[in-house]
Amino acid sequence: MVDKPAGMTSHDVVARARRALRTRTVGHAGTLDPAATGVLVVAVGEATKLVPWLTAADKTYTATIRLGVATDSLDADGAIVASETPPALDRETVRRAADAFLGPHRQQAPAVSAIKVDGVRLHARARRGEVVEPPFRDVELISVAIESVEGPDIHLSLRCGKGFYVRSFARDLAASLGTLGHLTALRRTASGRFELSDACRLDEVARARLLPLVEATARVLPTVAIEESQATDARCGRRLRGLPEGELAILESGRLVAIVRPDPAEPGVHRVARGFVEDLTDR
Repeated sequence: MVDKPAGMTSHDVVARARRALRTRTVGHAGTLDPAATGVLVVAVGEATKLVPWLTAADKTYTATIRLGVATDSLDADGAIVASETPPALDRETVRRAADAFLGPHRQQAPAVSAIKVDGVRLHARARRGEVVEPPFRDVELISVAIESVEGPDIHLSLRCGKGFYVRSFARDLAASLGTLGHLTALRRTASGRFELSDACRLDEVARARLLPLVEATARVLPTVAIEESQATDARCGRRLRGLPEGELAILESGRLVAIVRPDPAEPGVHRVARGFVEDLTDR
């Protein structure tokens, strides 16, 4: 895990990690905008196969929203497109407005984002001067707490599901309060069970201890020990029976063999979703 500094893209972090660890097989889970800081889960080697499950985990953030100013990117890096004097608000009023977004709901993505429309990322279209309507997506806000309201600035913490844009939330919360708004600060404090206290600075990556693959997997999926014969079946892509319900990580002699899923066509049967060849070791 890396504590991503401001001013870098998530891809920049991966590029630095590749050079530091001398391997091209590096990925990340859950993009952070350049202005954002905090937990970026970086996967190395076989662990890159785990990225879809890491990315799906809930994320926790602290954020600051400034009212009265709208930008084209919905954050402080963008150009100001409108401004007005925001209303005077107290913490309780803001809390009630924020609570209205709790749970599953539809959210429109930022016009400047990595989402693809007709095969082209929105930020690329924006740089070309194109005007494209960003898509709406189903997202979930799991919890939100208003820490303080200081003039036009709202300081808050929140936990959200995959695909949730805090920039969009800043815009939408401001609108519900009868004004404009944009995000001025964002820090990810946790990605699933990977927390900021476990993260290293980017310049420490080459010396950092890599979390063993089995331990990382156990943070996102239930693990089940299997017999050698079942491990052989899994490695050959055969169906497995007698496993607990749900998506599982199966281990043999303490090593990760595969991630398996129930077969919807055959009750009691699991099929391999992703196989693994080797484990990471402590460094």
